[in-house]
Amino acid sequence: MTRKAARGLWVVLLTTAVMSTAGACSHGGGTSTTASPAASAAASVASRGSDVVASATAAAGEKLRGFKNGVNAKGDVKLGAVSTDHDGRATSKITVTNGTDSPKSYVVQVTFRDASGNLLDTVVVTVDDVGPKTSKDAIARSNRKLSGDVKVEVGTALRH
Repeated sequence: MTRKAARGLWVVLLTTAVMSTAGACSHGGGTSTTASPAASAAASVASRGSDVVASATAAAGEKLRGFKNGVNAKGDVKLGAVSTDHDGRATSKITVTNGTDSPKSYVVQVTFRDASGNLLDTVVVTVDDVGPKTSKDAIARSNRKLSGDVKVEVGTALRH
């Protein structure tokens, strides 16, 4: 996991903890151990969101580890603007350019972040058989619906 991905995951987990703690406070000035319904719902949504991000991050790490003898190819990858598909999931076009003299395959980790840089989701896309001195396109699609101002960045890119 990259430092940015780990930091993003910690931000989500910290936010969940803060929201859970804040929900335990009373609105009447005294103390209470019962969270308000809104705070409980927000904490539940945040918890599910952090579970999804943690699961996606773990799955991405497994895919990257399974790509043997990979060479850093982050400079070979360009990401397009984020759009939303018919299911409400964020998508971005990936363009991989193979500057070598032989066919290569690529694995690209794409992270989806909010406007503050918090990690929302991560996916790994494999782009096989990119011909020598050519480019090939693929689509990165988030694992779940994302809303707001979503940005994408290349987390890791490897070729072999």
